[in-house]
Amino acid sequence: MNEPVIDLTTINAVVFATDGVVTDTARGHAAAWKHVFDTFLRGRSDPFDIRDDYLRHVDGRPRLDGIRTFLAARGIEVPEGSPEDEPGAPTVHGLGLAKDQIFVAQVDKYGVAAFPSTVALLHELRRRGARTAAVSASLHGRKLVGSAGVMHLFDLMVDGHDAALMNLPGTPDPALFTEAARRLDLAAARVAVVDSALPGVEAARKGGFGLVVAVGETDELRARGAHLAVPDLGELSVRGRVLPLTS
Repeated sequence: MNEPVIDLTTINAVVFATDGVVTDTARGHAAAWKHVFDTFLRGRSDPFDIRDDYLRHVDGRPRLDGIRTFLAARGIEVPEGSPEDEPGAPTVHGLGLAKDQIFVAQVDKYGVAAFPSTVALLHELRRRGARTAAVSASLHGRKLVGSAGVMHLFDLMVDGHDAALMNLPGTPDPALFTEAARRLDLAAARVAVVDSALPGVEAARKGGFGLVVAVGETDELRARGAHLAVPDLGELSVRGRVLPLTS
């Protein structure tokens, strides 16, 4: 197995997915999805599995894509609806609005925490001259990272608002990660991506990024293209430093 190291002689920047990597919000997302889907599925299908269904169909995807993917896996079709739908209406937008309402209420009540091991890694990377970026498909990406008190550890962020403005597809398309690399003014081969979601790992590998690190040790994460998989970023070390450009 490859040693879990980021070598800054070949990597100049690291792009971090936020949910489950920077912010401890994945469990809150999964719980909100379970509440919404179980209410909708009653009398239609088995309950939403908070681990398997979340990881396979929802985690890492834009909210509406996650709904479409999960319902398709259950053989269920609903109308698209519109952003004006009532939260909880039996449409893609209605289910998405209900999930968003529940999740935001959780964040407002309990706040957001950053993973200490990720914060330590960010400090070490920046101390050694690496640039850092955060990526989230969520429209609340900046709010979550800001609430966790770690926005200052990133040179830039690409979130759901950017995706909407630029019409960027979500993962497993690499567009969000590629946009972060573009803003960092670096080729993908000089950038590492850290993600915990299956579609995110797949996207980073498709995008030709120099190093793909998965948080979580499962065979499926490696099968999707992770070069390295660690259960916690505290087990990932950093070697070397980024040399400044010379004129």
